[in-house]
Order: sequence, then structure tokens, then C-alpha cells
Amino acid sequence: MDIPYLPMRHGCRSLVVVRAWATRRVLAWRLSHTLPTDFCLDALAAALRAPGGPGLLTTDQGRQVPSSTFVGAVQQRGIARSMDGKGAWRDNLFVERLWKSVKYEEIYLHAYDSVPEAPHCLAASFPFSTAGRPHSALDGRTPDLVYFGVPPQPRAA
Repeated sequence: MDIPYLPMRHGCRSLVVVRAWATRRVLAWRLSHTLPTDFCLDALAAALRAPGGPGLLTTDQGRQVPSSTFVGAVQQRGIARSMDGKGAWRDNLFVERLWKSVKYEEIYLHAYDSVPEAPHCLAASFPFSTAGRPHSALDGRTPDLVYFGVPPQPRAA
């Protein structure tokens, strides 16, 4: 789980995503104009509704995720927590790689004029990340195929 700032023509917004580490599938995401703990809790709740929701949640040290409200919600659901070291971007490498793709393939190309435009465009971007983009680390399968247990295809000899 991570929260980057998304630049827009007029200000910026915060985006939170919960991503399955092993499969790189986006389980849930939410956009906010402020940084309340609520939008993190909402994303977590949505991720938990996905089949096989998170059993371990790795986050950075932002102010939302160490809050007692967020920690309590995670513990109440029986989810183990792991927190990055300060400035240790490698701890959350897969979600950082997602941010690079989202920013360069969506955000920077469109420089949204209005806030309502952002969720609509992001809603089209994340399905491509999970269903349309194969990963070499996943034997050429997409995150969705791995997440839902589709075995790799035998390679031609």
C-alpha cells in the first residue's frame, strides 16, 4: 500500500493503492484531495472484499498508516503489518514501479484539467495494469492471470 501525490493542472491529489505483492494485481485504489486516514481505510476495505484479500500489508511511514485508527482497523481484521524503513523505496518496489507506469502512461500525458476527470481516467488505467500488461517475472502472464490461478502456458520447443 502506498500513497503518492498526483500532479494536476490545478494543484495535486493523493492516490492510495493496495496491491498484491506476489501477483502485482491492484486490489483497490482511492483518490483524495486531502490526506485523511478514511480514504486509506476505504481502500483497505475494498481490497479485503477482493478474493484472497491481503494477509500482510506493507506500507510506508506516511502519517495515515501509523495512525491508531488505521492500525486498529488492520489488527481487527487479522492482517499482519510491515512498514518500510525511512527512505527505503526498495521495501515497496512493486508499488513504486506501478506509480512510475501510472504517472508516465496516464497522469503526465493527460495533465487533468479537473478533479472529476482523474478518477474516470485512472479507472481505465488500472485494469490495463492488472489484465493487459504481462510481466516477465510472472512467466509472461498478467497479474490477473496469476492472481486467479491460471497456470503458465508451456513454452514451444
